Amino acid sequence: MLYPLLWMLASSFKPDDEIFGNASLWPDAFTLDAYVRGWSGLTVSFGTFFWNSLVISVLSVIGNVFSCSLAAYAFARLKFPLKNFWFALMLGTLMLPYHVTLIPQYVLFLNLDWVNTFLPLVVPKFLAADAFFIFLLYQFFRGIPRELDEAAIIDGAGPWRIFWSVMLPLSVPALATAAIFTFIWTWDDFFGPLIYLNDASQYTVQLGLRTFVDSTGKSDWSALFAMSVVALIPVLLFFAVFQRLLIEGIATTGLKG
Repeated sequence: MLYPLLWMLASSFKPDDEIFGNASLWPDAFTLDAYVRGWSGLTVSFGTFFWNSLVISVLSVIGNVFSCSLAAYAFARLKFPLKNFWFALMLGTLMLPYHVTLIPQYVLFLNLDWVNTFLPLVVPKFLAADAFFIFLLYQFFRGIPRELDEAAIIDGAGPWRIFWSVMLPLSVPALATAAIFTFIWTWDDFFGPLIYLNDASQYTVQLGLRTFVDSTGKSDWSALFAMSVVALIPVLLFFAVFQRLLIEGIATTGLKG
């Protein structure tokens, strides 16, 4: 399972003519030229692609965690007309493939003059558009004893205060799980940026990697592998830092002890 990653790492230190001609993982001619060429060899620096991906991913994490937790809290704790109907409708969106809504969304964003900006990739995250995370947080909120809500109501707290002071502090593992998956999925997303971003200065890391492959000419494979290795670093660091919270968020369904 790890061999393709090891092969990619080894190939990033090889010259182009050695990548497919030498089966050994250890390069005969060790060189860092691919990293230098990959980072600054394009018309736009690869650092620009990194910054664009980081901005989109961080904003997506903030938007998803905030909006989906609000929606999940409403479904789990509040009473309002047709709650079960709206909850079932929300779950039904999980069965809709992304490609079904792609054209209507594109037309909408085109009319709003949002195409070739980050807005189509970020704004939906602030509108609780990911039913998976709503359902994840909803299940976690359901496991929190209602006696805590009742105690807060006796102290004079309203729904908003209960959400901020009671529910969120107890839901850190679930919120971290949503944040980790949102960051990884957004960082690795290729199709969304491909549809909405046209200017090379706004490309994300995934689109930037695609520019190293030319179907009509010579592809710079060593630079592609070098930048692919660099592109993995933020995801690995993000996962390593929040790994404990991720495991708790998946394993627990309520309060411990």
